[in-house]
Amino acid sequence: MPTNRRLIPPFARQLAGDRLGLGRAAQSVRSERLTARTRAADKVVQSICPYCAVGCGQKVYVKDEKVIQIEGDPDSPISRGRLCPKGSASERLVNSPTRETRVKYRRPGGTEWQSLSLEQATEMIADRVIRARAETWEEETEDGQPLKRTLGFHFLGGATLDTEENYLIKKFFTAAGAISIENQARI
Repeated sequence: MPTNRRLIPPFARQLAGDRLGLGRAAQSVRSERLTARTRAADKVVQSICPYCAVGCGQKVYVKDEKVIQIEGDPDSPISRGRLCPKGSASERLVNSPTRETRVKYRRPGGTEWQSLSLEQATEMIADRVIRARAETWEEETEDGQPLKRTLGFHFLGGATLDTEENYLIKKFFTAAGAISIENQARI
C-alpha cells in the first residue's frame, strides 16, 4: 500500500476496490502494521483444555519452548474453535509468575510451609491412605452381610481433571473401598 494512504479518505479507498468496506479500505494505518501474536510461534501443538470434562480443543503456540498463546482449535468437533473464558485464559495457567511448581507441605499445627520432593509427598499420601483404609475397613455388617468398604477417606476431584483422570481416580478409589467419590464439576 502506498505511504500516502493517510491522504486518501476511507470512502475513496472503499470505492477503489472494497465496496462493502470490510477489508483493507476499513483498515487504519496502525492496524495495517500489526501482526498476529501467533505468527512468531515456532510450532503449534494440539491440546485439550484442562478445565472441565467437555474436552474443548486448543491450539498451543510455542516459541523457544515457551507457550506464547492458546486459542480454540477450529478442527475440534467438540468446540469448533471456541473456548469459554477459563479456556481462553489457560495460557496464564502455564505462564503465571505466581504458579507454584513445588510440593508444599504444612505439618499439623504448623504455621510455615515447607517444600518436599514429589517422591516424599507421594509416599506420605500413600502411607496415610493405607493406614486410614486399614483402621476404618468394614468387612461385613453385624448380621454377616458383606460390605467391603471404608468410610475413612473420600475423594473430591477438581475441575482441572480431564475425563481420563476422573475415570482412573473413580476406579482406584472404588477398588480401595471408598464409597464417597465426587467431582467438583458435578456439584
